[in-house]
Formats: sequence, C-alpha cells, structure tokens
Amino acid sequence: MNGRRGPSRREVLALLAAIGSGMVLAGRAGWAQTGGGPRIVDTHHHIYPPRYVGANLPRLLEGTAVLPASAYTNWSPQSALEQMDKAGVATAVVSMTGPGVWWGDNAEGRKWARECNEFGARMAQDHPRRFGMFAALPLPDTEGSLREITHALDVLKLDGIGLLTSYESKLLGHDAFKPVFDELNRRKAIVFVHPTMSCCGNVFPGVYPPTIEFPTDTTRTITNLLFSGAFARRPDVRFIFSHGGGTLPIIVQRIVGASRGLKPDERAATMPRGIEYELQRQYYDLASVAPNPGGMAAVLKLFPVSQLFYGSDAPFGSTTQIADAVAKLEL
Repeated sequence: MNGRRGPSRREVLALLAAIGSGMVLAGRAGWAQTGGGPRIVDTHHHIYPPRYVGANLPRLLEGTAVLPASAYTNWSPQSALEQMDKAGVATAVVSMTGPGVWWGDNAEGRKWARECNEFGARMAQDHPRRFGMFAALPLPDTEGSLREITHALDVLKLDGIGLLTSYESKLLGHDAFKPVFDELNRRKAIVFVHPTMSCCGNVFPGVYPPTIEFPTDTTRTITNLLFSGAFARRPDVRFIFSHGGGTLPIIVQRIVGASRGLKPDERAATMPRGIEYELQRQYYDLASVAPNPGGMAAVLKLFPVSQLFYGSDAPFGSTTQIADAVAKLEL
C-alpha cells in the first residue's frame, strides 16, 4: 500500500473488520501526526454535545452520581483530540452513552438524536480522519428511529449506529425492536452497543451501580439476542459489544448449558449454527477489560483476536492506560 493516500473513515471501518484492534495502522501518509509508533482506531469513545448537556445535565448527573458536572460541561472536541494524541489514537469513532437520547417522549427523543448526530457529523467534517460517529437513535420510537437511520446514514454519512443494551427494561432482542433491526440488517449496518441498566439499580450502598450492572446488562442483551434468534435472523448486522462482552466470557458455559434445555426445533430456529458461531462472529472492544489480566485471559480464550477492537471509554476511561495495556498484549 506504499504511496497511497491515508484511508478515509469508511476505509478505516473496513480495515477494522480485518485487523481487529487497529494497532497495525502505523505510518500511513495523511493520518494525524500523533508521534511515532502505532496508529490506533478507537471504537469506544463518547461525546457530549454542548446543547444536549445544557438541556439535560440534571438527567446526566442523576445517572452518574460519582461524576461532577464538569465531566460533562468541560468536554469539547479539542479536549478529546488532546487525549487521543497522548495515546497515539489516530481516529475515534464516537458515540453517545447512557442515558442516551430517549426519556419516554418521542418528540424529545427525535430532537436530541438529530442534534447529537449532526454535532458528530460536524466534528468529522471539522477534523478530517480524526472522528467518525455511530449515530444515536430514539429506539423505543420505531418510526423516529427509522427516519433517523435514513438521515444519519444517507445524509450525514455516519459510520453506523450506536445503541444501549436496553430501553424501558427491554433488551435488544425484544420483538418491539424488530422493524429497526430488520432495516439495519438490510443496510448491513455496524451497530455499537453500550451498556446501561435494564433492572436492579443500586442494590446496595457504597458501590456505583454501573460497576456491576453495566457488564451484566451487556451479557443480558447478548444472551437475549442469541436466544431470541435475533442474531441468526440478522446475519448482516455487525455488532460491536463493549467491555469485552461484559461478564459473558466468564459465564459462557452457563449459557451453553441453558441452551441444552431448548427443544430441537427451538434450537434450530434460534441458533441453527450454534452458540459458538454466533458469539464468535460478533465484535468486542477492550475498554476496561484490557488492563485486567484475568478478564483478558477469558476474552482471548473465547473470541478470536480478529474480533477485538481498541476502546478507550473516553472521557471516562484513560486513553493512555488502554493503549499501554493493549500494546503489552502484543496482539
């Protein structure tokens, strides 16, 4: 590939599918100058559009009691770029995180999805090859979500869709979401999935609820997509799950055991090619899990390296810590 221009954002995503964590994107002309060494593509990187934060700060603080208001109000594209440069991250494909853009009102959900997606598209235009975006959807609103898919992918030319693991306690394999996933399958869309909390909340004081519930909700929604047959029915949706698949690598044998309780016709309908096939064709980022030797051992045992992506969880996670941890893994 000598003498070629640097890859576009869409080429980046194609490269990701082939090379996993993106650590081999070294020395390509046209990339941002972030110093020597590897060039990293970060698929788990969050943004906080100013108008969204200004209107919804109380909601954001309610959901993340351990974070100060400044964690949201001080965020900017420039601060994101500074953190990326410290870690040698060439490109971040950004997304919204919980609580997302939908709080039970369709009109409001459509408004904030459009605002956030257009903000992300402007970031990508203002900083070529540094940012892409997984578009936010007001998912319980089927009509609004289908409209926003069209706008985000056809008009704004964003790189995929970003969803939460559950909405109104409904996991992603729920029948209510079938029309949206049918459209995403038709489009062969990339769908980045970030955890939220479908139940339980703060079951005991002193521990930040997402500490346990986020990885657990990722496992819930993956299992739900598997047992509902949603994975098998939508083979062209390319899912990226956060945090190495949550607790899934640790308890996968329990999920396999549960599948043995299905009747033969149920198993044929929901997972005709087997659990291993469905789980290993999905993608998983290494946010949070990369610095954890035990967690990484389980991830590497279950998933091929080709299915693993770099994820910083910025601005919450440390871009440099994850970069150092991934480099030590020698993937």
